[in-house]
Amino acid sequence: VPDWLLFVSALCVTGVNRFVLAGLSAALPRVVDGERLVIANSLSPTAGTLAATAGGGLAFAVRLVVADSDAAVVLVGAVLYLSAALASLRIAKELLGPEPALLRPRLSTALAGAVRDLRAGLRHLAAPPRREAAWALTAMSLMRFCYGAMLVLLLMLCRYALTSTTDEGLALLGLALGASGAGFFAAAVLTPWAAGRLGPGGWMVVCAASAAVLVPAFGLPFATGPLLAGAFVLGLTTQGSKIATDTIVQAVIEDGFRGRIFSLYDVLFNVAFVGAAAVAALMLPPDGRSVPLVVTIAVIYAAVAVTLGRFARQ
Repeated sequence: VPDWLLFVSALCVTGVNRFVLAGLSAALPRVVDGERLVIANSLSPTAGTLAATAGGGLAFAVRLVVADSDAAVVLVGAVLYLSAALASLRIAKELLGPEPALLRPRLSTALAGAVRDLRAGLRHLAAPPRREAAWALTAMSLMRFCYGAMLVLLLMLCRYALTSTTDEGLALLGLALGASGAGFFAAAVLTPWAAGRLGPGGWMVVCAASAAVLVPAFGLPFATGPLLAGAFVLGLTTQGSKIATDTIVQAVIEDGFRGRIFSLYDVLFNVAFVGAAAVAALMLPPDGRSVPLVVTIAVIYAAVAVTLGRFARQ
């Protein structure tokens, strides 16, 4: 197919995925009690990571066993999407919310009021009783920005500074991403315990403060071992903060606005990541060794920790 059609298809599939994830986060409080929200938010991304890994393995197996063809992998993916759609039909329409009284009667009416609804969601988020959620979303967006910038730096280092060939660079990058993934799993295990003792906001402060100290410690040597350790730390702190943020938003935002707020959250989350890539591309030298970028990221983490700490005390 033409390149434009491939990219449009990829955009649509990604967009559907974001809708599903926003809906999942908004629906969790409807099926899990408040005491288990942190655990549910820890299990959810962990299950997603395992599923994505299994999907990659299945695609590899299809290429080896069935046919060495992209089309075969695409067809398997389409069957899996169809299976997910059929499985979702078993969920009662009212189970995941919102309340029936909050639903618009027609699709055209809902689409026409989308901008108005998002504005209402922002006003709902800005109200004093929900300031905690607003602060958590802002902090998470900044931490996602930091993670994205460091990921681009890591990519450049793996390809140009720490290895001599593309294959070696890809192997090292895969190892670093594996270390970051291990940090994600560690966050899923640690966050319920830590948030139970410190509160979700307190755990976010610890994550941001830890990253502020450890990012320059592991990043500035620009060596393989410290960078792998830094990738693990970034995975742990970023995912730990995301789990805490999800829990805060679910606990504070009312049912009728939760879906809209998670849609905004999703936009902030991904815009921060893409923006980080753009900023890093402008700041990084060809080999990726950028002391100013690492220091800037550490300063952002420290500012997030200090600001959240002050808000928590207030």
